[in-house]
Amino acid sequence: MKDQQPEFDGGRTMRFSIKDASQSEMKKILIEVYDALVEKGGYDPINQIVGYILSEDPGYITNYKNARTLIRKIDRDELLQALIKNYLEN
Repeated sequence: MKDQQPEFDGGRTMRFSIKDASQSEMKKILIEVYDALVEKGGYDPINQIVGYILSEDPGYITNYKNARTLIRKIDRDELLQALIKNYLEN
């Protein structure tokens, strides 16, 4: 992933944060899927994404702009953790 950058820590240790890059990639994918649902029309994008998250049924997500393939790249457990953490912290 291009978003993964090492951090320089105190002159000695390099830290590499997969978690930050993973969350950045999840956000990017989620936005692309949301946009595809909006563009396709006839869908409430939030309801469709929630339906997918709860059921893992890809039928909730359109094939338009490869959105169905994209959403399946996201680990649902990680997505739920990120969403809840973001909701509680903001």
